[in-house]
Amino acid sequence: MNETIKEHSWIPLIVVAFASFIIALDSTFMNVSITQLVDDLHTNVNTIQMIMTFYTLFTAAFMLLSAKLQDIVGKKKLFLIGAVLYGIGTSIAAISSSDTMLFIGWAVIEGIAGALMLPATVSIVSGTYSGERRTAGLAIVGVMGAVASAVGPLFGGVMTTFLSWRYGFACELIIIAFILIMQKKIPDFVPTESKSELDITGAIISFIGLVLLILGILSLSKDTNTSIAVIIVGMIILAAFAWFESRRKRNGKIPLLDIDLFKDRNLRVGTIILILCYLVMGGGLFVVSLYLQSVLELNAFDTGLATLPLTVGLLIFSMLAPALTEKISHKKLMAIGSIIAIIGCLILSHQFRLDTTPLDILPGMFILGAGFGFIMALIVDIALANIPDESQNNASGITSIGESLGESMGTAIIGIILVLGIMGGVSDAVDMYIPEHSGDEAFELEVYDYFQNMDSVDTVKENSTVENILDTITQESMGFVMIVTAIVMAIVFVLILRLKDMKIEKQ
Repeated sequence: MNETIKEHSWIPLIVVAFASFIIALDSTFMNVSITQLVDDLHTNVNTIQMIMTFYTLFTAAFMLLSAKLQDIVGKKKLFLIGAVLYGIGTSIAAISSSDTMLFIGWAVIEGIAGALMLPATVSIVSGTYSGERRTAGLAIVGVMGAVASAVGPLFGGVMTTFLSWRYGFACELIIIAFILIMQKKIPDFVPTESKSELDITGAIISFIGLVLLILGILSLSKDTNTSIAVIIVGMIILAAFAWFESRRKRNGKIPLLDIDLFKDRNLRVGTIILILCYLVMGGGLFVVSLYLQSVLELNAFDTGLATLPLTVGLLIFSMLAPALTEKISHKKLMAIGSIIAIIGCLILSHQFRLDTTPLDILPGMFILGAGFGFIMALIVDIALANIPDESQNNASGITSIGESLGESMGTAIIGIILVLGIMGGVSDAVDMYIPEHSGDEAFELEVYDYFQNMDSVDTVKENSTVENILDTITQESMGFVMIVTAIVMAIVFVLILRLKDMKIEKQ
């Protein structure tokens, strides 16, 4: 029965792809619903943002443990346990009557459930298909997560504008029901290790290190000095974890994470590429959405529509990528994708003004999405290309952590870059339009505060000087962000050249 599934059916892929979709969707679709959440749950913005932070935190922090549990419990069984937990969590979130209830359902239960499911989505596909079908399968699973992150604001905007944020969680419950109904179509995978071999100490050390690292990243924009200190402590603990795991393996015991896997260039470099791409996409979507809502004053639904071209480009080109690998190698296609993404960033760097319309940014957003499509579709496949079957579960956890780290870093780091761009724009605008205050730091700070607290662009259009200043600040700050993202994608291009290409066996 399983051999038939492996050779002929795409149903297992569809099932795990849906899981990948809702896990990523959960991290973005509520961003446009914060105001309604505050009103409905009688809470405040900081509390809702904290809940969002902890969802990301729990998902990433439990990822390594989840990857190892696949070997002990079995990847299918662990995936289904995660799906049941996810269903419970999203049900609690949908009927939440308080912020505490939302925290338990969404951040804690759904966060842990997502960690249980995400590495298994990759390893199930890797274990079910081979050759061209494996490439296509991993492309779909990887891209479903990226598409969900990109389409999240539109989905959240539709729910919030026309129904309620609660229906967003209800839609996820429908998908979980589908997964559980179709579970028999997923092949069974025999566990390869026993419970007694689980590295509990390593699990605790890695959890603490990842929590501190991600918590520090997520709070960068609030308290930079403290955040950097927390990040450093997290990295020291993770270094201690790596030493502990290496020592455990030398002593003949099974480690939670086989550090020797990082000797594989494709896995090592591929994970860095995943981090950088998700950083650019997540951070880029954040600042563009912020611009659309703060400067162009679009509502949640229209903001989602304006960012849709990126999703469309991502989806179209990611679907083309597996078929193109028959003629063009993974490495070349991904390199082309990075160049396309750089072009998209450079186009967008000239598009943001006070009088910009969503149509103006459409070409750049589509081209950027197209570039991401080629990369996202193939990066996991090439990262796992040289990993032996017995280590696929461990390696899938590494790539999943790469995605989570990139998403976590995106908003925080690109947000800081945006602030730096605004400060530079203020200085240039003052030099250009109010030269008598050139070099006056106190005056520039006042202009910066005015820009940050501006309620409506329309209120400044009667004063041409003020309008010109704000237009310059907008252009330079958003342009600076896009130039930085182009540089990051140039680094991705260089990293892609370091990958060892793979040959696909035709079936």
